Amino acid sequence: MSEPLNPSPGRPRARDVRRGHRWAVWRAGFGPQMQGFLWQPEPRFPGSAARGRQLLAGNFRLGGALVEGAGQSPWDIDAPTDAFEAALHGFDWLDDLAAIPDGGGRATAQAWLGDWLVRYGKGKGPGWSPDLTGRRQIRWISQALFLMNGQDPDDSKSFHSALSRQTAYLAKTWPKTTSGLPRFEALTGLIYSACALIGMETQLDPALNGLARECAREIDSQGGIVTRNPEELLEVFVLLTWAAQIMQETGKQADPAIDTAILRIAPTLRAIRHADGSLARAHGGGRGAPGRLIGALIQSGVRPSRMKGLAMGFARMAAGRVTVITDAAPPQIGPTSTNAHAGTLAFEMTSANHPLIVNAGSGAAFGPDWRRAGRATVSHSTVSLQGYSSSRFTEKARDQPPERLGFAEGPSDVSVQWAEIANGEGVILSHDGWRRTHGLVHLRSLTLEDHGNLLRGEDGLAALDANDRERFLSINRNLPSDVGLRFAARFHLHPDVVVELDMGGAAISLTLPNEEVWVFRHGGEGQVQIQPSVYFDAGRLTPRATKQIVLTNRVRGYGAAVSWSIARPAALLPAPDLPF
Repeated sequence: MSEPLNPSPGRPRARDVRRGHRWAVWRAGFGPQMQGFLWQPEPRFPGSAARGRQLLAGNFRLGGALVEGAGQSPWDIDAPTDAFEAALHGFDWLDDLAAIPDGGGRATAQAWLGDWLVRYGKGKGPGWSPDLTGRRQIRWISQALFLMNGQDPDDSKSFHSALSRQTAYLAKTWPKTTSGLPRFEALTGLIYSACALIGMETQLDPALNGLARECAREIDSQGGIVTRNPEELLEVFVLLTWAAQIMQETGKQADPAIDTAILRIAPTLRAIRHADGSLARAHGGGRGAPGRLIGALIQSGVRPSRMKGLAMGFARMAAGRVTVITDAAPPQIGPTSTNAHAGTLAFEMTSANHPLIVNAGSGAAFGPDWRRAGRATVSHSTVSLQGYSSSRFTEKARDQPPERLGFAEGPSDVSVQWAEIANGEGVILSHDGWRRTHGLVHLRSLTLEDHGNLLRGEDGLAALDANDRERFLSINRNLPSDVGLRFAARFHLHPDVVVELDMGGAAISLTLPNEEVWVFRHGGEGQVQIQPSVYFDAGRLTPRATKQIVLTNRVRGYGAAVSWSIARPAALLPAPDLPF
């Protein structure tokens, strides 16, 4: 596996896991003992030898954080974040040590494994949650040959005993773990154990039945999940393909519900994939580790097919190696919305292998303040309204950490209409996230034309009926009549894009790393500026500085709008008339 997603705020913290699961770990030590290996699957995704050498040098880069600990056992490190701790105890680093040529990382991996077994193997420490145990079990089984080569008999016995204990622990505790990705990790680890370890075969049917139930409960008929997090959907898909593959390799029959889930998810992932192979960044998810999506799709064996309409609430337009993916459905609201983003109607645009317009992404790897900032509407390429996100946080309880905050309110009605146009495609969208607070609805129209060379857009805010107008007037009455309520259409740029004002400020040139140039223009209804922004990249230790184009206007009367275009120079056309 690549580095995992940041732990879900809904997941119990380490101290709670230790209290709740130590008894289950102790009981698991009296379960059946494995007698050897029936099968050893190949590691599904190769590690990085470069990262492995960094580990040997004492540079522990895990879960978005870096700790320098040359000559130090990783188990002596004071983990700076929960994500670092999860990656450490999930043995996310094992594939990287195994990737070092000629077994150069084996002695270190064996030493770190042995140290973990002595300190934590009987239930101590933060690594004993069902999801982390499932993740660790998959890695240990996949890398068993690497770990056991040259081990003395006592170390091999301890390793076998730990694999047995973890199998029994997973069998008892997987129903108690958080639903969604954590439960998929626990069940996949149990299936690996039942397929690969002699003496654990009786756990296969219960694990398969559990996984089938989770597929039916968590994956909808369109191949999406309730969190609408694209990267989380990818991780679920990866686990399902691994479970299906080890079943096939060992001559066992998978439950049809698992195959059905794989068949449903594959087209959805393809539909929310940009031209460069990365995923749309939304609702806590990132671009996905390089090669992870294409590798999982190949392993699944599901043939490509075009998905009509929305994919997990995202609208995709594509032409000429240009992709535009728009968040076209409401975010989660309520207790389960702790990873949701207020990015309704935000879009990302990629040209071939280079992202152009992006969302800031998840700031979870950089602390609670950045995490909250990344969830706000202003961090997305959509319209923001004078200090109000389209979804608003709950009030923080006295003992509640900020990362547990969900949304109390937001859009409940998001409409989508597809438009057929000559030489292109379009989508007309709206959301009511500000209707209750301001009496305003956001209207957005996007068309991708001229073989992908031109993206046109219009954004407006409007009070649509008498109740909306009364509410808008009550909010707006304290403002001077000639001022109006300020709104901004934001276009966050990828850090690799070079941005410059052209034509005396009437246009903005955007140059990609391959020297391809795009030009942003607007219809003159508002004012345009280039402002600082940030880009959250989980592979970096700090947020990356970047720029954003901000097109502002004010709502005077009962509505206002701005029009804009992003085009290759050969495709530049006059600004369109507003449709509303």
